[in-house]
Amino acid sequence: MDIWIIKDGEKIGPIHDYEVRSRIEKGELPATTPAWHDGLPAWKPLVEISLFEREFDRPVEPQDTPYAPPAAEPDLPVPPASRPVLVRRFFARWFDLFVYAAVWWFMMWALAADIGGMLSNPWAVFFLYFPWFVLETFLLHRFGTTPGKWVLGLRVVNDDTSRLSLAQASWRSVQVLLIGLGFGLEGLTLICQFMAFFTAVRFGRPLWDHTGGHRVVSVSLRPMRIVTYVLVIYGAIALQMMVVAPYVMPKILEAAKPYPALRELLEQNPPLQLPPRR
Repeated sequence: MDIWIIKDGEKIGPIHDYEVRSRIEKGELPATTPAWHDGLPAWKPLVEISLFEREFDRPVEPQDTPYAPPAAEPDLPVPPASRPVLVRRFFARWFDLFVYAAVWWFMMWALAADIGGMLSNPWAVFFLYFPWFVLETFLLHRFGTTPGKWVLGLRVVNDDTSRLSLAQASWRSVQVLLIGLGFGLEGLTLICQFMAFFTAVRFGRPLWDHTGGHRVVSVSLRPMRIVTYVLVIYGAIALQMMVVAPYVMPKILEAAKPYPALRELLEQNPPLQLPPRR
């Protein structure tokens, strides 16, 4: 297991647990050394982490509150985000966006909106996700999570574990829309996602959480949550395709003209479609 420690005011890690044990045995790491690993809500002294209980020949004494360093020591940094949590955050974000897009397109179909015109209008696509980020702001402020984060066992809090204020949640959502998704524009979104990933690896969290003083805490991911995720996101993608298929299939068939076999396959196996409303 990867471990992070604080020594001489500097965050060090990841270090494998067997190396930490070796350094404890050599007397290089005292029992009070702050440490953290994936699954801990906050930094704790090594002696209070069950993984190293035997190295100090004493049982772990549980505490009701997170470990607080002596006043003379500098504030401990936020525990770094482990790679599994970063992956969960990525899939949680796209769960939210796919489900929102499916509901939005279905509402447009139910209202007999000009879906074909909207798909061909870059400004309509540009503003498509604005309502979602307004809703996300409320959800993060009120509950600390969103549908995708809840399914994957994630919650957004401040560094002191308090819930985000409305202003904090609003500014975080604006930053995600701007520098995390590039307003949903295809090429820009891909670039922003790569930049967000490397920023998260560098600082332990994305830029909008690093600058805002927020972090994402996680719980163990149970199999039922994974099943729920797969079923819901599959249904969302299928619903969205049923709405937009009548408008995008002619373009796809036109583009497939140079490939007769592919065009024939698409014509013989059309996707499920909702009938256009007038």
